[in-house]
Amino acid sequence: MKLSTLEEEIAGYVENVKKAAKFIEQKVKQPPKVSVILGSGLGDISQSLEEAYVIPYDEVPGFPTSTAPGHKGELLFGEISGQPTMLMSGRSHYYEGYSMRTVTFPVRVMQELGVETMIITNASGGLDPSFDVGHPMVIRDQINFMGDSPLIGPNVDDWGPRFPDMSEPYDRDLIDTALEAAKELGIGVYEGVYVAVSGPNFETPAELRMLRRFGAEAVGMSTVPEVIVANHAGMRVLGISAITDRAVPEDLKPLTAEEVLQVAKQTGSKISSIILRVIKRLSED
Repeated sequence: MKLSTLEEEIAGYVENVKKAAKFIEQKVKQPPKVSVILGSGLGDISQSLEEAYVIPYDEVPGFPTSTAPGHKGELLFGEISGQPTMLMSGRSHYYEGYSMRTVTFPVRVMQELGVETMIITNASGGLDPSFDVGHPMVIRDQINFMGDSPLIGPNVDDWGPRFPDMSEPYDRDLIDTALEAAKELGIGVYEGVYVAVSGPNFETPAELRMLRRFGAEAVGMSTVPEVIVANHAGMRVLGISAITDRAVPEDLKPLTAEEVLQVAKQTGSKISSIILRVIKRLSED
């Protein structure tokens, strides 16, 4: 039976994912069990990777590259607290013109490599007026307001079900572990709902009021597509946002990407400390 154009496209996508995973498997000592996707300016954790092996994105077949500020564009493999770990230093975004499938290509590669737990970080604006800039927010739930989904189109049954459950997109045990780790470290954190918009423009006051009424505490332009795919793949997920600016219409000020990046870097050490402790706990389980 002749395949439709869309089916052929999906078949080619699956083949490219497998090629990328095979390329990585031939380079690294052991397959990763944990992956960490590092958002804008949040690369501190890479310094804790033991026996790090670096692969630039442009060397991996089919791997998308990032044009966003503060995104290095390299994969790092090694161990953290004895756990085989893969770090993504930088990601691609929907606003860069990539399709949702391309944006989530790295998560499919993680799935093929056997990753069981995905930790994802981002820089976001605090919609909640009580949120102070420079603090992490552990993501409890999410809202997809990007107008698209990475699961649209023919389903790849080997990767997951046609209609994946999203009743717990972020693993409750991992959330509790992250909150406990933050308390032990003396790091003040928030917990809340993250809403993703397509970007690349920052939101208007009216849009921010709408998003807050949706029940979101933070807004950004990433993360949600990757988390949808990770859930489809059966991975456990932990998400942490760096609150980089006050997305509060009542006292909204002009904002630049450079300002967001600066605060994200300052918050990065706090997020890294929490993640390192979470990975240590995973190795103890």
